[in-house]
Amino acid sequence: MLYPISHWRRRAGALLSHALLLTAFAAAPAAGAVADGVEEVTDYLRGLNSLQADFRQITIPADGGAALEATGTFYLLRPNRFLWEYEDPSTQRIVADGKRVYMHDTELNQVTHRSQKQILDGTPAQLLASREPPEEYFDISNLERDDHRTWAELIPKTQDTDVVKLQIGFVDGELDTLLMEDRFGQLTRFIFTDVDRNPQLQYSMFRFERPAGADFLRVD
Repeated sequence: MLYPISHWRRRAGALLSHALLLTAFAAAPAAGAVADGVEEVTDYLRGLNSLQADFRQITIPADGGAALEATGTFYLLRPNRFLWEYEDPSTQRIVADGKRVYMHDTELNQVTHRSQKQILDGTPAQLLASREPPEEYFDISNLERDDHRTWAELIPKTQDTDVVKLQIGFVDGELDTLLMEDRFGQLTRFIFTDVDRNPQLQYSMFRFERPAGADFLRVD
C-alpha cells in the first residue's frame, strides 16, 4: 500500500520522538562525579509558592504508535492547586482546587472530576504541588546524562499509582523537563519554557465553575 508523503513524515516524527524519549529514560554510564540532582530537586521546591510556564507535551503510546503532542500553559499555587490549560491540538482544562481535580473537555462540553488525593499519588503534579518533602512520596536518586541538564529520578513509594517513575531535569537551577513512565508502558515528556517562579496568582484561578449545559461526571 502506498501512503502520501505526509503519512511518512508523521510516522518518521513519531519514531524520532519515541527514540528521543527512550534515550531520555536511559541514564548514561557513570563517568566521574554525578551532578547532585537530588539536591537540585530539594533546592527548587524549597521556597516555591507558585509557578507559571508554557509547556510542550509529547506522549508515546505503549504500542509504539504515533506520538501525541500538545501545548499549553501550566499554573501552580502551593499547596495543592494547579491548572493545565491545553491550547493545541484541542482546548482542555485540568483544574485542581485542593480537594478535587476537574477535567473539562471544552469541545465536548464534558467535565469529569474525582478526588485529588486518589488521582495525584506519584505524579509530577504531586511533586510540584505538595508542600511535603518529596522524599515523603518518592525514592529519589541522581542520574547522569550527557546533556546540559542536572537530573534526578523519582520512584513513587505508593503501589497504588499508575506512575512507575519520574525523571526531572534542571538547567541552571530552573525547571526544564519532566519525564514520566506509567505502568502501561506509556512515556510522556513535558518541556517547560518561559518559566516564571513565584508569580502573583489568585486563588480564584483554581476555583472550578461548572460550565452551562456541560455533562458533569463524578468518577468517585
